[in-house]
Amino acid sequence: MRAAEQSPGAGQGPQAEEPTYIQGITEALREELQSDPNVFLIGEDIGTYGGAFKVTKGFLQEFGPARIVDTPISESAIVGAATGAALMGMRPVVEMQFIDFISCGWNQIVNMAAKLHYRWGPSVPITIRGPSGGYTHGGPFHSENPEAWFCHVPGLKVVAPSTGWDAKGLLKAAIRDPNPVIYLEHKFLYRRIRGPLPGPDTVVPIGKAEVKRAGTDASVITYGSGVHLALEAAAELARQGHSVEVLDLRTLRPLDLEAIVATVEKTGKVLILHEAHLTGGVGGEVAALIAEHAFERLDAPVMRLASADTPVPYSDALEQFVLPDAARVRQALESLLDY
Repeated sequence: MRAAEQSPGAGQGPQAEEPTYIQGITEALREELQSDPNVFLIGEDIGTYGGAFKVTKGFLQEFGPARIVDTPISESAIVGAATGAALMGMRPVVEMQFIDFISCGWNQIVNMAAKLHYRWGPSVPITIRGPSGGYTHGGPFHSENPEAWFCHVPGLKVVAPSTGWDAKGLLKAAIRDPNPVIYLEHKFLYRRIRGPLPGPDTVVPIGKAEVKRAGTDASVITYGSGVHLALEAAAELARQGHSVEVLDLRTLRPLDLEAIVATVEKTGKVLILHEAHLTGGVGGEVAALIAEHAFERLDAPVMRLASADTPVPYSDALEQFVLPDAARVRQALESLLDY
């Protein structure tokens, strides 16, 4: 278990000189491009402009236009081209400029990339990166968390790193994986989260959760931005004498059932936290697994905390009302601890 990194909304703090979350993504892309000639990047404005968030700044000059491919604004065409390249032995990394627009490539992802191995056996090593999430005053079309859509589709893997270490290690794992991977990178964390990054030979395995903070009184099972909200709330409750464990799922498909059951058995009380909408979210699947595999170890009903079932508002005040924050996490945990 590594030391917790900076939580959403916090200042730069003592780790200000350490690499950022976004640097972990950039390092992973550069190292995989350098080590595997079959890897190439494809997406809107990723070349000359360097990407909407400058993840690929300078890559066009470093690797050339054959490997850093700028495209028209057509997510369906981008994913279709990448899927064809993957079938020919390449390892394309697709960038969705914002994850919200991945719906424009829905058919190519779920009916082509996800099903081709089942249909006739080939590997489809395509990674689809998507800047996701709110807390950025982005409004309803630039704040989406659509992970549950893709967790429902056999043939896809879905990952959502919360730290720079995991962002780098999971992206390397995704690029090397023979299956399509949806890689959700939270844009609010890009330059706010700092911490150590793994070396070029370190890969974070897909399908393995990690305890980000050990505890004995209650567990928060979460991922992405929720990890930092949970760590902040757990630190506040620790000053009141409560011990809260924070389990970062990291991979949403496949889920790490062993780690989920282990934290339930350890604490007996569970809060499931995610930024995506409550209804139909990944949290419901986790709660069902707990009911099936660890019901007798529970000392309280499983609780869920997530965003309201509404599009994310543009107004800062309304966005703060709709999305989870550390105060609401703490309040939910206090209720759970008192049960």
